[in-house]
Amino acid sequence: MAVNLLLGLQWGDEGKGKIVDVLTNDYDIIARFQGGPNAGHTLEFDGYKHVLHTIPSGIFHKTAINLVGNGVVIDPVILEKELKNLAKFNVDYKKSLLISRKAHLILPTHRLLDAASEAAKGKAKIGSTLKGIGPTYMDKTGRNGIRVGDLELSDWKERYRNLANKHEAMIEFHGVELEYDLKALEEDFFSAIESLKELTFIDSEEYIFEAQRQGKTILAEGAQGSLLDVDFGTYPFVTSSNTTAAGACTGLGIAPNKIGDVFGIFKAYTTRVGSGPFPTELFNDEGARMAKVGHEFGSTTGRARRCGWLDLVALKYAVQVNGVTQLMMMKGDVLSGFNTLKICTAYKYKGETITHFPYNIEPENVTPVYTEVKGWSEDLTEMTDKSQFPKELNDYIEFLEKELETPITIVSVGPDRKQTINR
Repeated sequence: MAVNLLLGLQWGDEGKGKIVDVLTNDYDIIARFQGGPNAGHTLEFDGYKHVLHTIPSGIFHKTAINLVGNGVVIDPVILEKELKNLAKFNVDYKKSLLISRKAHLILPTHRLLDAASEAAKGKAKIGSTLKGIGPTYMDKTGRNGIRVGDLELSDWKERYRNLANKHEAMIEFHGVELEYDLKALEEDFFSAIESLKELTFIDSEEYIFEAQRQGKTILAEGAQGSLLDVDFGTYPFVTSSNTTAAGACTGLGIAPNKIGDVFGIFKAYTTRVGSGPFPTELFNDEGARMAKVGHEFGSTTGRARRCGWLDLVALKYAVQVNGVTQLMMMKGDVLSGFNTLKICTAYKYKGETITHFPYNIEPENVTPVYTEVKGWSEDLTEMTDKSQFPKELNDYIEFLEKELETPITIVSVGPDRKQTINR
């Protein structure tokens, strides 16, 4: 049975959590394949707003198994808080949540290292969420990391101590003043480890292989966005993992020939959190309006998101890199009331016009070239069927489909799971 993928096509915050929640009824297993608690997947239904950082977005469906794959890095303290929030809603997570033994653990000293490294960069900082994600992936590739499966070994605390001591020496090397109480941080950490041990640890690649053989339906859930991919994103202003479709193969142990549909999520405009180039960013009232109407604040950090027009050059690049088969457009309702919409269809790059995504999109190299289309004034949030869409919205969607050569099968017109329209 093929595994379908769902991932973001911009700089994250596209609305992946909502769509996974909407699609979960069609799947037996929802599996996160990369990232860590720097993710913030927001779900809204029944009058409640839920933000998940580590746990897959299918957790509120009683019939679905939710798997945290080997490509994910886990902060036990943050995970424990998520589990406590789930308990309020009578979610039987001990039955429906599985953890890969090969997933790496974020230690308290990883978070401290993250803060020290970012502080040492000064003005050159990359906008880290300071969750310890980068240092944890560095230990993973440096073959120093501690994995979930290590918790089942008798000497795991000795392994922890050796790595934490090494981290403290590295923090001192950065030469910045960083006040912290490691003993207090460790108390929370070791307490959370006991909560983590109450969950079911599995050899996740074997579990997924057997599930495929049994004909189970599986949806792989990505975090962040394609333009934050460590290889294909706007380096160095990226995350530390592969957020693109290839990351699902390494993050879950899925063979490339077992990948089925690739669902790509994008906003009807573009946003970015933190540092890094953003060719279509708006610094005027239009950008401020998008931010206000779209409630553009990071669900993990609370930081304000930068807003701008839809960048079709970047979006086309993400579609190509991921092999997207279906597109899902989020937040079309936010653009209601704009008389004219701009779509970036090319870049002026070092004196020539290009339509591909170049190596460097810093403002000194790139100027967006816009195509203008007519906007719509109708409130989309109460619409329940595509037949209610205004002509201008249909024209916008059809323009994008033609340029991207990929169908847009879902349009979201609000944050609630009910505000999701199939095309």
